[in-house]
Amino acid sequence: EVQLVESGGGLVQPGGSLRLSCAASGFTFSTVAMSWVRQAPGKGLEWVSAINGGGGNTVYVDSVKGRFTISRDNAKSTLYLQMSSLKPEDTAVYYCARIRAWPSEADYWGQGTQVTVSS
Repeated sequence: EVQLVESGGGLVQPGGSLRLSCAASGFTFSTVAMSWVRQAPGKGLEWVSAINGGGGNTVYVDSVKGRFTISRDNAKSTLYLQMSSLKPEDTAVYYCARIRAWPSEADYWGQGTQVTVSS
C-alpha cells in the first residue's frame, strides 16, 4: 500500500522559513519522481515542484523559483521542500504526491500539512 505522510507545516512570519518532509512507503521510492502541490484557501490545487528519482532534475512553478528547494533522501525514502522568504500568498495546505507522468500528473497524494504565513 502506497503511503505518503507529510510533516513540518506550521505558522511562520513573512520572510521566514520552513522545511516540509514527506515519508514514503509501499513502493520503490528511488525509482519514482515526486512532487509537491498546494491548495490555498478557496482555490484549486497548484503544482509547486517536482524532482526525478535520482534527484538530479528539479522543476518549479515560477512563483517559488529562488525561494523553494525540493530534495530527496532515497536512503530514507523521504522527500523535502525547503521554503524560504515565505510570503502570505504561500499560505496553503501542502501535499506531496507520487508522479505518474512528469512533471505534474500524480497518482497518489498524502494527507497534507498546513502552512500559514502571517504576522
